[in-house]
Amino acid sequence: MKKLFLAGALLLTTVFCQAQKNSGNDQPVKRDTTQNELSINAFNLVTLGIIEITYERVIDENSSWAIEGFIHPGKDDYIDELYYKDVSLTGKYKHFFSSTYARGFYVHGFGMISAGEYETGYYDLNESLNEYIYETEDFTDFAIGFGLGGKFVSPGGFLLDLSTGIGRNFFSDTSPTIVGQFMVNLGFRF
Repeated sequence: MKKLFLAGALLLTTVFCQAQKNSGNDQPVKRDTTQNELSINAFNLVTLGIIEITYERVIDENSSWAIEGFIHPGKDDYIDELYYKDVSLTGKYKHFFSSTYARGFYVHGFGMISAGEYETGYYDLNESLNEYIYETEDFTDFAIGFGLGGKFVSPGGFLLDLSTGIGRNFFSDTSPTIVGQFMVNLGFRF
C-alpha cells in the first residue's frame, strides 16, 4: 500500500512540475511586446511612383494609432484620375478583432488633410460651340472616413498590411467629394 501511495504521489508531483514548466512557455514572443512599426506603401511606390510612409504605434493587443504621409512628386495625366491630391497627412485609429497581438483583421477610422489640384468641367452653353470646358483649381481640405484591412507580422518582425478605405471631404467646393485609400504596406515591427 505504501508503494502504491508513493507511486501516486510521485506521479502527481511529476504532472505538477510538468504543468509548471509548460505555463512558463506561454511568455509572449518579443515581436508581440514591441510597439512601433514603420512601413511604406509598396503598391503606390512601384506602380505610380508615389511615396507613402506610415508610422504606427501599438496601444494594446486590440488597438493602434498611425500617421501616414503621402507625397506625389511627379504628377502624370493618367494618375490624376486616381489621386487628385499632391500631399496629405492622415491619422488613423485601428481596432483589431484577432486574438493575436495587434494582428489580423481590423477596422479603422481616419482623418486626412490633403492638398492638390482638382479638375472640374462643365458645358458652356453661352457659346455657339456648346463645348465642354475644364478648369483646374487648387484645394486644401479635410476628410473623415473609415476602412478595413488585415495585418500579418512574421516572428522576425517583417509585416504586410493590406487595407482600403473611403472618406468624404468637408470644407472646400474645389476639392473632390470622395477620397479613397488602397494600401499594400511592407515594413517592420520594432
